[in-house]
Formats: sequence, C-alpha cells, structure tokens
Amino acid sequence: MAWSVYSQSLEEGLVADFDTNLSGLGTELGTGAYNMSEVLALPMFKPESGSSDQIEGKVHCRFQCLLSAATSPACKLNEETVTYLNQGVPYELKISMVENVNEFQGKNIKTQVRVVFSDKRLQYTEKEQIQDWKKTHLGERVLDIDVPLTFGITSFNLSQDELNMIEFLWDPQEAVQCYFKVNCISTEFTAKKHGGEKGVVFRIHVDSFLQENSSDIHLFSASCQIKVFKPKGADRKHKTDRDRMEKKSPDEKAKYQPSYDCTVLKQCEPYNNRPPPVPSNNHSVMDQTSFSSVDSSFSHHSPLRNSFHSTPLHNTNGCAGPPSAYEIEPLHPNSTIDETTNWLKLNRFHNYCKLFQNFSGADLLRLAKDDLIHIMGAADGIRLNNALQGRHVRPKLTIYVCQEQQPVYHALYLDRPLMSELKEKLAALYEEPAHKISRVLRQGPTGIRVIVSNEMIQNIPEESVFVLNALTDPEGDTYTIVMK
Repeated sequence: MAWSVYSQSLEEGLVADFDTNLSGLGTELGTGAYNMSEVLALPMFKPESGSSDQIEGKVHCRFQCLLSAATSPACKLNEETVTYLNQGVPYELKISMVENVNEFQGKNIKTQVRVVFSDKRLQYTEKEQIQDWKKTHLGERVLDIDVPLTFGITSFNLSQDELNMIEFLWDPQEAVQCYFKVNCISTEFTAKKHGGEKGVVFRIHVDSFLQENSSDIHLFSASCQIKVFKPKGADRKHKTDRDRMEKKSPDEKAKYQPSYDCTVLKQCEPYNNRPPPVPSNNHSVMDQTSFSSVDSSFSHHSPLRNSFHSTPLHNTNGCAGPPSAYEIEPLHPNSTIDETTNWLKLNRFHNYCKLFQNFSGADLLRLAKDDLIHIMGAADGIRLNNALQGRHVRPKLTIYVCQEQQPVYHALYLDRPLMSELKEKLAALYEEPAHKISRVLRQGPTGIRVIVSNEMIQNIPEESVFVLNALTDPEGDTYTIVMK
C-alpha cells in the first residue's frame, strides 16, 4: 500500500510540472515578434540593379531601368546576360523612380542613353570606328529616338558630335518610356562579315542627372549588353539558342540562366568615369631603333664582276640575302611615340598610324594577338602581331649558287619563284642592276643550254645547287648567266 500511494503522488507531481512547462508554449511566436517588413528592409534584400542610394548625402533615391527585349537563354550563371535586338526596330526603355519621388517634385532629370562597345579593348578606338561608320552611312545615326512612340519626356536633344547618344529631360513624378532604335549591326565593326554570331557586343549605357542650380548632379547609371542583328535576325538567334539548350542534359542546363521577357539594366559606373581611351605615355627616350636600308648604289660603268659580294646583302626590296632579309625588325619596348609611328610606316602599316598615334613601343607590345585582330581585323591584326614578334616569312624556294672554282656558296631565297625575282637576286650578288642581265640559261643534259622561264623556276627542287658562269653578250653592255 505504501508503494502504491507513493507512485500515485509522484505521477500527479509530474503531470502538474508538465502542464506548467507547456502553458506558455507559442507565446513567443506571436505575430508581433517577427515583422517581415523589418526583415525585408535588411541590406541583403535590397535590389542592387538600376539604383542610386545617395546624392551628396542629402537625397536618397532608387531607380529602375527596364528594356523591353528578352535576354538570351545561352548565358551561363557566372556571365552577364546578353539581349538580342533587331536593326532599326524601336525598343522601349522604361525608367522610373521607385523611392522618394516627392523630394524631386518640380525638378527635371536629364538622361543620356548611349550605345558603346562592351569590350574594353574596342573602347580604345570607339570614336574612330563611329566616324568610319558615319562615312558609309551619311545622314544616319548609330542611336536614334522614335518620337511618336515615346512619352513622358519634356524635351530631347540629338547631338551631331555623338551619333551614338540621345539625351532627354523628364519629370520624375511619372515614369518615362523612351523608344530608341539602333541603326548599326554588330558585324559592321568586325573585319569580315561572318554573321551576327561573330559580331561585337554593344552596351546600352544610361546616365541620369538632376538639374539643379545650372549644374548636373549625378543620380544613377545602369547598363546591359546587347547584340544587334539585321531585321528578324534577333528572332532567329533566339530560336537557335533555344534549340541548342533543349539538346543539353538537365545537368548542363542548370549551368545557364533562364531567359527573361525583359532586361533589367544593372547599376554601373558613369560613362565619363570609364578608363581613358588612350594609354598615357610616361616612357623615357629609348635607344635608337635600327632598320635595314636599301643600298641602291650600283657601279653602272664597271664590267660584271667575277666574284660575288663578300658579305651577305641585307635588302628589303627583294635582293639576295639570308633569312634575315625577310625578317621584320622587331619593335623596341622603349620606342617613343614618333619612333613607333616610323616603325609602322616602314613595315607597311601606314593606314593605322593615326589609330596608334599616341601609342609608344611598350603600349603596342602590350596588345595581344586577339586585341590586334579586334582592332584591325584578322588580316592586318595577324600581320602586325607577326611583325611585333619579329617573325619572318618563309621563302617558297631556296637555292645555293657559287662561282666556278670557288668553294663558298650563297643562298638565294625566292619569295615569288619568278624570272624577274631571280634576275634581281643574281644582280644583287654581282652588285649590278638587274637590266644588265639579258638572259639566264640552265645547262641541261649533254651540255645543252635551256632558257630559264617562270615555269622552270617553279619546278626547281628545294635547296638545289648551281654553279654560275657569267658570259658577256656581243653588245658588250649586257650579260648572260649560265646555271650549271
């Protein structure tokens, strides 16, 4: 009986304690304990794109910029989105203020919209390329505004000095919807037109300022990447990207961003804060760069010499010489701007002297092969890269010649296996003008002499060996060369 009474009292005590502990359960979880508005106000939940938080520490504001064009589905998660546009088609750019609108009552906002190159390497030549585009598109603008469709602006300006910019004023109390058209396509700024996929990437850059006391106070800047295609080309590119994405596995699709119906312009640095387009020149004066010169002093009155010139000839006009005659003298890293310009002229880059007019030797050598191709196009870009690296052109035919009874041979490198070039090489060896050699003969089977022609030179085996014999013609002023 004693054990039963003790067990019953223990059970009643545990129940009482359990009820007491559960009596306040849930009171901490009332609606007043956690306010979602306070949670959403945390910095991590604030939008980053198209916004400006403070102006001179006085005015707080936030903007939103939306472009009514779909983003590409072929953009990876770690890449910036790209939006495809059609040439000459108006697209809506909606700009609105989403906070502290009343503080801007009675004030005007000036917005500048530009089409610029996204690649920083192309920004070096942005103005020059736009001017070149202007020459082939008289009376047209790179970026234009569609006034009938646009509403919400009080006035606009189209500068003739900046064909890639439109400028307008608007009231921040209402959202502005500006319709713009891009009249150039991405492939117009590439060396060759391979199609839209190979074209350069542009950027829609928006800068807005508050006009107050005859001064402009920067409010916000935002931008997005675009590619411009010929009419309906953007639609075809979207379809191509979607078809490619459908063929990928689910794991591969997870690495790409989804396509959105509109493009949100992300906050960026103001356009005027971009790096200067031309690198500064702080280099000291360099050592004088040397180049091979053409020696044109022939002895017109002396007879044809019985021996060759004792040293190899360095001649850039196609005369005989070792492989160094075909090498382009490398550019020295310490070259000044003037010396770099002279180097470009000597290496047949006259058309690009103005383009690189502020480049020193070090500036030019810092450009990679891809940079030069983007700036100059594939053909000239590769050629300049080879020149900067000091690479030489391999000759198409190499032959070795010597005088009779002389053990020393000279190499002739023919870049163009033609009779005219062979005469120039032989004349250079004898230090005589090419017109002094009337004919070149080759000794064939049984000692016959065959006239050397272009076809024969093109069929001479590589690194053939010949012994030369110079014969005076009956006229006395010209000579015949026999190759044995």
